[in-house]
Amino acid sequence: MHLELYLVFVLTVLCFTAIGYYGCAIYSVRDFFARPTKGNPSFHLPVTILKPMCGLDSNAYENFASFCQQDYPNYQIIFSTLDPHDPNIAVVRQIIKDFPDADIQLVVSDRVIGTNHKVSNLANAETKAKHSFLLIADSDIRVRPDYLSQVIQPMSDPKVGIVTCIYRSLPQGWIAILEAVGISTESHPAILVAHKLEGIKFAIGATIVIPKSVLNKIGGFQAIADYLEDDSLLGFLSNLAGYQIVLSNYIVEHVSGKVTLADFIQRQIRWYCGTRTSDPSGYPKLIFTFGTVYSLLVIILTKGAIISWMLLTATWTVRLIMAWIVGAKYLQEPAAKKFFWLAPGSDIIKFIFWCYGFFGTTIYWRGRRLKLSPDGKITLAKPKEIKRNSYLLKISKFFLDITF
Repeated sequence: MHLELYLVFVLTVLCFTAIGYYGCAIYSVRDFFARPTKGNPSFHLPVTILKPMCGLDSNAYENFASFCQQDYPNYQIIFSTLDPHDPNIAVVRQIIKDFPDADIQLVVSDRVIGTNHKVSNLANAETKAKHSFLLIADSDIRVRPDYLSQVIQPMSDPKVGIVTCIYRSLPQGWIAILEAVGISTESHPAILVAHKLEGIKFAIGATIVIPKSVLNKIGGFQAIADYLEDDSLLGFLSNLAGYQIVLSNYIVEHVSGKVTLADFIQRQIRWYCGTRTSDPSGYPKLIFTFGTVYSLLVIILTKGAIISWMLLTATWTVRLIMAWIVGAKYLQEPAAKKFFWLAPGSDIIKFIFWCYGFFGTTIYWRGRRLKLSPDGKITLAKPKEIKRNSYLLKISKFFLDITF
C-alpha cells in the first residue's frame, strides 16, 4: 500500500513536471520563430551540396530537382552511391539531362571507409567537391528556391562551424502520419527547448552546412565513419573544436512515403538507441516529457479516483495545446494540423521505445542489421543478435496492432 502511494506521488510530480516542460516548449518555439532573420542578401558563398543515396525514396525526382532550382549564383550538386545498381542512378541521370545548366555530378564508387555507408557516400562525393563549403542533405529532403540563400547566411560569422535545420514531414498513410505527429510535437519541441536553454551541440541530417576547414579539423568524414549518429556527431565534434552550431529558422520538407509497421518500429528503435549513445546524459532527461503516460498510470493505480481524472485532463489539455502551437501553428506540419490530437497516443508509443532504448543494441538500417556499441559505433550484427531483435519486432507489432 505504501509503495502504491509512493508511486502515485512520484507519477503525479512527473505529470506536473511534464506540464512545465510543455509550457517551456511553447515558449521556446515562439521565441525561436520570433527571432529576426539576419543576413546579407549579397552574401553568397560558393557551396557544394552532397546528396548520399541508398535505395529509392518516395518522390525522389521531385526531391532531387528541388535542389537544382535554387536562386543562388554558384553551387554544385554531387549525388553519390556505393551500389552500381542503385535505382537512384537513373533518376539522377534524368535530373542531369533536365537541368543542363546546373553543375551536377554523379559519383558511383564502392569505396567504403567505415560501417556507416552513408558516411562513405559522403566521403566519396567530397573528392569531387569544387567549393570550400559543403552542404549535406538527406535524399528524402525537399527544399524551396530560397533555401541556399537562407541557410548559408550564418556562415558570414567565422565562429560558426555548422548550420543545421529542422523539418516538416509530408507523410503518406496512417503510420507515416503518426510518426510525423510524433516528430513535430515531441522531437522538434525537445530540440527547441534544448536550443533555448543551452544551445544545441548536435546537427540534424535534414541540412548540415560545414566548411571543409572545420571538417578537416575534426578528422574529416573518417572520424564519424563507424558511428550510427553521424549527423549528431558532426555537430558535437565541431562544437568540441570551439565552433558554434546554429539552428536556422528555415524549415525544409521531409518527404515520407508509405511506411509499414515494421519500418516504423525499426526506425523508432534506431532513433532512440542512437539518441542514447549520442547523448547519454540527456537521454534519461526525457523522463520529464511523458506526462500523458504518467497520468494514465495514476488513474490505474488510484482505480479511477476523481482527482486522477482531473490530473489527466490538465496534463492532456496542456499537451494538446503544445502539440497544436508547435506542430500546426509554427512548424506548419500538415499532419499536425489535422491530427495533433494523436499526440498523446504517440507519446505512449514513444515511451515504450524510450524504455527499450536504454538497453537496445541491435538496429536495422537500409537493409542491414547492425550492432550498436555503448559509444555509438556500429558493427555488423551476429545471428543471435538478429534473432533477439526479431522477437522485439514481433512484440512491438502485436502491441501496436491491438492499440490501433
